[in-house]
Amino acid sequence: MEFLHTMVRVKDLDASLAFYCGLLGLHEVKRYDSEAGRFTLVYLAAPGQLETAKQTFSPTIELTYNWDTEEYTGGRNFGHLAFAVENIYDLCQKLMDAGVTINRPPRCGHMAFVKSPDGISIELLQKGDSLPPQQPWVDMENTGSW
Repeated sequence: MEFLHTMVRVKDLDASLAFYCGLLGLHEVKRYDSEAGRFTLVYLAAPGQLETAKQTFSPTIELTYNWDTEEYTGGRNFGHLAFAVENIYDLCQKLMDAGVTINRPPRCGHMAFVKSPDGISIELLQKGDSLPPQQPWVDMENTGSW
């Protein structure tokens, strides 16, 4: 058995690609448009797994964009996507500077949560050992849910 992908439905493909690719740094490895089904599938991979994903399309995130307007409700029953990051403080600052709410700040130097434009919880985990606690993260409160 091997993990292939996680699928999330997205309401605005451009906003989702800006978040996942532009801010988180994922790369598009495959795209499929279905005229008959009226949907687009976009497969994304993390930089450290890009070469494998280009060959096997795994592990990836599959963004499913249905062309007809539909309201998606989800929430915590979905769970979350998790990414190991080089520097959790730098990435959280980049996200915050772009207007993304840090729902669970990396107070411990190890873990943070944010949400995608479609409300999907994203867990960010520091690669290796936790970074030493630092401001402004230490005193930052949780915001909303994750």
